[in-house]
Amino acid sequence: MLTAAIAQVPAWYRRKLLIRADGAGASHGLLDWLTTLNTAPVHGGRGRSVEYSVGFALTEQVREAIALVPKEAWVAALDADGEVREHADVMEITDLLTLRTWPSGIRVIVRREHPHPGAQLSLFEHRDGWRYQAFVTNTAVGQVGFLEARHRAHARVEDRIRVAKDTGLSRFPSREYDINQAWLTVVAIAADLTAWLRLIALPDALKTCEPKALRYRFLHIPARLTRGARRRHLRLPATWPWVKEAVATFTNVMAIPMLT
Repeated sequence: MLTAAIAQVPAWYRRKLLIRADGAGASHGLLDWLTTLNTAPVHGGRGRSVEYSVGFALTEQVREAIALVPKEAWVAALDADGEVREHADVMEITDLLTLRTWPSGIRVIVRREHPHPGAQLSLFEHRDGWRYQAFVTNTAVGQVGFLEARHRAHARVEDRIRVAKDTGLSRFPSREYDINQAWLTVVAIAADLTAWLRLIALPDALKTCEPKALRYRFLHIPARLTRGARRRHLRLPATWPWVKEAVATFTNVMAIPMLT
């Protein structure tokens, strides 16, 4: 799946990649494979930089290392805007662990925060009242607060899943496997196109729209395609509330260079 995802990225931008995943990605096979990509040749014979930020299980070894961290060693966590996040701290515990079987250059960073009401805590967390989460990265530089905030931003994948559900993922039309397979492929294409549209074309007024709002404001705009002087013209209604945003979107799309 990652190979297919990377293949969608334009070749120039594949020279420097950041792969983020939750704890399901913390396997020797995946991290070893990502490490090999750092030395894989790309166009022009140059190497590729592949960094990863992957959730890591709170094993007994990790819990023992956390217990060794003195209180004054924890530093304040950051939010997405770079501001200090209240009641949350981070700490790197790499030197307190034995990581011989993991790829070289791996770093283990732990985050602790006061749990929200109703949070399910382990016996280890009940001991001091903090909730702990860990992740690993091969990024060699950067403050641990920044690296932890960068990792936490991967939760946007949940937004992509919600968008896919609103685009048809939750509405399979048939009991036939082949039909559902085709439907799922179409849903994936729609979700993919929506993500790329947001990234490279939509103005700020439309970029944050959920699928329902995006359909109403842009995708369902009552436009007309006309011909004249051997050219095709897209006619947008001047009274449409978001016509300026629609024009800006089409302008951005037309400015994308054609691949040869």
